[in-house]
Amino acid sequence: MINAATRHGLALALSFLVGVSLTAVHAVWADRNTLTEDRLPLDELRAFAGVLDTVRQDYVDPVADRDLLENAIRGMLSHLDPHSAFLDAEAFQDLQIGTSGEFGGLGIEVGQENGFIKVIAPIDDTPAQRAGIRPGDLIIRIDDTSVKNMPLADAIQRMRGRPNTSITLTIIREGAPKPLTIKLTREIIQVRSVRSRLLEPGFGYLRITQFQSRTAENLRQAIQELERQNQGELRGMVLDLRNNPGGVLNGAVDVANDFLEDGTIVQTKGRGDGAEQVFRATPGDLLKGTPLVVLVNGGSASASEIVAGALQDHRRALVLGEPTFGKGSVQTILPLGDGTALKLTTARYYTPNGRSIQAEGIKPDISLKPLRVAADEDVDLDLVKEADLSGHLRGERGEPPPEDAPDFNGVLAREDHQLYEALNLLKGMTLLQDRTKS
Repeated sequence: MINAATRHGLALALSFLVGVSLTAVHAVWADRNTLTEDRLPLDELRAFAGVLDTVRQDYVDPVADRDLLENAIRGMLSHLDPHSAFLDAEAFQDLQIGTSGEFGGLGIEVGQENGFIKVIAPIDDTPAQRAGIRPGDLIIRIDDTSVKNMPLADAIQRMRGRPNTSITLTIIREGAPKPLTIKLTREIIQVRSVRSRLLEPGFGYLRITQFQSRTAENLRQAIQELERQNQGELRGMVLDLRNNPGGVLNGAVDVANDFLEDGTIVQTKGRGDGAEQVFRATPGDLLKGTPLVVLVNGGSASASEIVAGALQDHRRALVLGEPTFGKGSVQTILPLGDGTALKLTTARYYTPNGRSIQAEGIKPDISLKPLRVAADEDVDLDLVKEADLSGHLRGERGEPPPEDAPDFNGVLAREDHQLYEALNLLKGMTLLQDRTKS
């Protein structure tokens, strides 16, 4: 039996716990009205206190009160949505390290689906990407441990570890006849969020692998470097957001702002005070209206979808590729004051035109699946022309200068067919823009 003194102590402890939690949340939502006692589910809280005390007194092995309470919080949050979670001190620190751009592990962004761990996207030039892990893969085992119903934070913690240590993932892949076993070696993951190169004279390529606090600054530097290499302004740009799992909201807003002159970038809507926000662009398109193509696929999520949706709604860019992941929810980090935190879904994202991203994603303007292109050795591309015929009539402007052998961008077409088509589309947009101006 639970004596009256014990019950009274538990009630006080529970009241203190609730008070601490509400105080922490109040620190974030400063304008929220204080919850009055008559609005709390007192009967349910008494039942919880009774269960807590029974476990403390009668469970076969002793369990620390902190573990019981933290697990209760985890259980409460795990039934809300795949992205809300309780972050213990280690997980909270890992989250802060991850957004700064350097951490140890496999280089893989994951979520949770049907009790298993779902790959959102591998990060470029990491063990996961080099091992061939793909967006949509379901991780069912980490080493010899099943991940069925494992908290997401625990799974992430298992995949991280000291560099040069091995880990084996068992995954289910759509179309594969049986589970795949992939062995990887952990590395220090240094996320380089922006990569760039010239595809051809006048046409640049920007690849954003993840949105961090300094991504927009790195992007501006990359554009300046491309213009330096091109010895002048660019005629067109491809912005590659494929397999970009998202990241820091402000990083995405700043990137979209770099290509827009005005208008809404993204809006958030939720129930709590401060959850409804509108982010607007300020004048200063870095490319000055230069044609822009955005590449996306099923691994483009969250912040990537914000950028693609904003540029699409403002008709600033054409979006090419496959439908995006569809993560249109906002997670707010609420520190609890003891090194732990809540990651709570507090709002939904909406594009400038009011489209919801959640579970719908961004539909590309031009759909294009990734294809593998191989050269046909039976086709002779060096065709004979009039000028090659013996005794042909000379043109009125004389003999044309000899042409270099056509390249046909064969290497790019074989290595990345979607990027090859994006470049062709960009050239067409540039020609149309030039003719419109003239």
